[in-house]
Amino acid sequence: MKWDGNPVVRPEKPNMFFELILLGFIGLSCAAIQRPDYDDTPEPEFLNPSWMTRIPDDQPLSEVTMPGTHNSMALYGGVYAECQSWSLASQLRAGVRFLDIRVRHTKGNLTIHHGVAYQWAHFGHVLEDVADFLRVYPSETVLMRVREEYSETYNIYGAVVDYIQRYAVWDLLWHSRLVPLMGEARGKLIILQDFSGPDLGMRYRSLDIADKWKVPTILHVEEKWQSIHEHLEAAPAGNKAQIFLTYSSGAGVLAYPRAVSQRINAQLYDYLRAKTDLKQRLGIISMDFPAAPIIQIITDFQLKEVPKRRQTFNPLFSKRSLKYAISLLRQMIRYYIVNV
Repeated sequence: MKWDGNPVVRPEKPNMFFELILLGFIGLSCAAIQRPDYDDTPEPEFLNPSWMTRIPDDQPLSEVTMPGTHNSMALYGGVYAECQSWSLASQLRAGVRFLDIRVRHTKGNLTIHHGVAYQWAHFGHVLEDVADFLRVYPSETVLMRVREEYSETYNIYGAVVDYIQRYAVWDLLWHSRLVPLMGEARGKLIILQDFSGPDLGMRYRSLDIADKWKVPTILHVEEKWQSIHEHLEAAPAGNKAQIFLTYSSGAGVLAYPRAVSQRINAQLYDYLRAKTDLKQRLGIISMDFPAAPIIQIITDFQLKEVPKRRQTFNPLFSKRSLKYAISLLRQMIRYYIVNV
């Protein structure tokens, strides 16, 4: 084809802004995905409802590695709001043991929200699902962060207590700021209280938390991963009396939860699979759109051999033992004198 003398019009190269929008939408097609690390289908690939049975009763909960979900009830509201695709009951049966619950407080009512997005549920539904699960699987425990979202009353304590009394039983709760042993925690809901008021359970801010949730664009995912990696690497040698909590979730205007988690979950999965020492604690790993296989891998990180506690020195016991030894020695001497 001959050049006709007119200038050649070349397509303009897309600018960075539109490239970021395109990257942010990658993975947001209507087709659901079920990978070993990421799952946005309606149900888990398989269930793991009673994995805590293998944890010794005398192991502190702060030394247990467990999977969790970020914004656990965020199933609706579009790409900006949705962080999970499984119901709360399915999450628990799949092995999730940390829940992140956000409540909007209006005239004593506690509806579930993710920002402006109403999640077609209230706090009573959450309590009922947890109570039903623990009734069937009393070997397990559930930790639940509760915070106010899309309202600023700063006074949800009374409403939370009212919902507990209406939709659960008071004895379902672990009523202490102290970290329980696994045997003490079985069958209990441990509220991680992220609001003011008298103690209902443990204080959320008492945990060692890594939550760098702001991921402005997909190009910032690597920075997010570095913060996750650093916290997970610090957990095994960290304060054993303190629960470690690492959020792998993140989002931004040009990086939606699905797009971020599809990348982060893959890196997390590879990181966990590369670990050869499973007898270390990594703490709670809270995820968006986790898959059953990655949940299984996380539950395999348990301290299977708990060091025996040193017996305290009992002076009374030692004196009795000494007296018995002296008495026995005297009897032997008398026998020797009489018979030899």
